[in-house]
Amino acid sequence: MQLEIFQVDAFSAEPFGGNPAAVIALDSWLPDAVLQRIAEENNLSETAYFVRNGESFDLRWFTPTVEVDLCGHATLGSAYVLFEQLGEQTQVLRFNTRSGELRVSRGHDGLLSMDFPAKQPVAVEVPAGLLKALGLSRANTVYRSDDYVVVIDDASLLDSLQPDFVALSTFDVRGIAVTAQGRGYDFVTRWFGPRVGVNEDPVTGSAHTSLAPVWADRLGMSTLRCEQGGARKGQLLCELPGNGRVIISGRAALYLRGSVFI
Repeated sequence: MQLEIFQVDAFSAEPFGGNPAAVIALDSWLPDAVLQRIAEENNLSETAYFVRNGESFDLRWFTPTVEVDLCGHATLGSAYVLFEQLGEQTQVLRFNTRSGELRVSRGHDGLLSMDFPAKQPVAVEVPAGLLKALGLSRANTVYRSDDYVVVIDDASLLDSLQPDFVALSTFDVRGIAVTAQGRGYDFVTRWFGPRVGVNEDPVTGSAHTSLAPVWADRLGMSTLRCEQGGARKGQLLCELPGNGRVIISGRAALYLRGSVFI
């Protein structure tokens, strides 16, 4: 069997930035074990697969080790492939996913906007061992949704973080976001997910469903310019229209188009 594969750098206007995702269009679903093996072989933080379902698409995301409920950058990459590589003419794509229906609209200058359900993280006591695992001496506030969101006061600390990934993998959350105000953006973030097989994700769109509400509340703003990443960074625009959703926008660039033989 031969499958066409695309590798897209999401949340970047040019290759070598943002977050790479593999995207594979299928005529029908392959066995889950095969989907997982392909994602493992790709060894990217996410491999996305979609199958046309009438006027919408069924969409699934796999890390090298597990299937996940929501992935922003691979959704953006999938929309980019449909719009820019496969000639989809509609202005709004509808994806059926484990997190419900997700919509991606095509804007001007290549900007793609994803309509995701917003999370409402709750402030919690700092979990024992979390700051030590991150290499931090203190945090301003820690929130919990499906991730821990660790707010710190000094954005300059982000680039020097060297977490203990084995220790981080013991916390019963999907991942850990460390975030601060500054560096030319409304907020900046690094995200670590060793529990789901991704030590660090350069740009995690789904994490911003928690990050954007946190920072909107802290800053009193409904539109936020954001950057995520360590050595490799990407940029996002987050908008909270007040309806329980968050609009996450970014650009994408094609790096690779080829074939998978299985």
